[in-house]
Amino acid sequence: MNRIQKKIWMLATVVLSIMAIIWIALTYYNQKTQDQYNDILQRYLRLNEVTISSQQLIMDLNNYLIKPSPANLEQLAMSKEKIRRAKYEVFGLRNSENDFALTNYTNLIDSLIETTDRSLMFQSVQETEASAKEFSEATRISAYISDMSLTLLDTELKTYDRIYRGIIEQSVELKKLGIWVMLLITVLLLIITYWFSRSITKPVWKLTQAANELASGRFDLQIEVKSDDEISFLAKTFDHMRININNLISEIQEKAQLEHELQQNKLLLKESQLRTLQSQINPHFLFNTLNTLSKKAYLEGSEETSDLLVSVAGLLRYNLKHLEKSVTLYEEVIVLKQYMDIQKARFTDRVQFHMDIEDTCLNVSIPGLTLQPIVENAVVHGIEPKEDGGVIWFRIKDDQERVRIEIEDDGLGMPEHKIKQILEEQLVETDGQSTGIGFSNVVKRLRLFYSDEDVIDIESGKGTGTKVVLKIPKTRRIEKHEKAPDC
Repeated sequence: MNRIQKKIWMLATVVLSIMAIIWIALTYYNQKTQDQYNDILQRYLRLNEVTISSQQLIMDLNNYLIKPSPANLEQLAMSKEKIRRAKYEVFGLRNSENDFALTNYTNLIDSLIETTDRSLMFQSVQETEASAKEFSEATRISAYISDMSLTLLDTELKTYDRIYRGIIEQSVELKKLGIWVMLLITVLLLIITYWFSRSITKPVWKLTQAANELASGRFDLQIEVKSDDEISFLAKTFDHMRININNLISEIQEKAQLEHELQQNKLLLKESQLRTLQSQINPHFLFNTLNTLSKKAYLEGSEETSDLLVSVAGLLRYNLKHLEKSVTLYEEVIVLKQYMDIQKARFTDRVQFHMDIEDTCLNVSIPGLTLQPIVENAVVHGIEPKEDGGVIWFRIKDDQERVRIEIEDDGLGMPEHKIKQILEEQLVETDGQSTGIGFSNVVKRLRLFYSDEDVIDIESGKGTGTKVVLKIPKTRRIEKHEKAPDC
């Protein structure tokens, strides 16, 4: 990391650290204050809950005594359970100042529950007068509980009044502290920003002055910038430029002369290359010559030689016209037959070639010169090294959305690393016997043509032959897009 960038990161780190410290401090204080408020409020709410629950219990008991029904009895049971829960929550409010009062308070709650149970018991045995007496006692206890709740609330208010006032005083002090901290941070940041900008702008100003001197032609003034960052390195580079600039002026003239001579040599080289090209055999002339030789052989009665020359001429013409074009599978099959006619004339019975083709697949588009290099690879590397020769099977089958092309031989097989090289489109040695369109090149052209990686599989093993499977889509992706309706 360069020095200027370090300074920028240092400034950003300082600012972020200060902001993080302030945020953490404020968050901590706010959470602490909030917890204190919540604690005070919960104490008040718990005491108030006891008062409300006791009054609700008396109301539900009265309703049941007036009308003893299962619904009123269930409601009364719920009220008793609610006041029990309120009693247990009150236990958490105990401290040294309210210990005695809180003990009496909980005893009153127990007495209320017991009195309610006795009233219910007398009601169940039809002793109405005794039940009413117990109801009056429960009402009186409920009134005591309400009065006791108010007394406890008053005690709590007195106890926590100091805490509340302390919180208010802390808030006021915190506001004052915040103002002073903000002023301090502002001054600190102004000082740091001035120092940071000064450490960058001053060397830049000196470097600008030196550049103006160089622009005016004064090369005798030394450029010196004292800093510990990239600007110092840039100043040293300027100084080296000042020292070397006079030498560069003289060298420019020498280079201009050298450039002139080099241009002359290039012209001579191009002229030589042109003459070399003119001396090469024209492929079209070779094609016409093969046709002439074929006709001459036919007229002289050498029909087999004539057919062989026609196949060679057809293969040459196909190479010249279709290397960069798409063709139909039918055209590829024709040129493949011509190639195998040549190989049969060369190897006689050592090479057997069998074809199984579904004619409905022959109108599918395919890159030119796709099948012949694959079959040639089978002949040269699979069949030719075998003393007894071998068999090549060529099949074309309809496979729903694709056309399946299989090229299989019973040759020597292909090692695993060579299969990997072909499928990864790496350069594969062909022993100088290929047409120049290598196996890996065919794989690459197929994938580009169909915009699909899954177009070829190779199955092979040592001594078990090789099977190449081409999975040709019947419709290219680009053709699908062209046929799709506008949205």
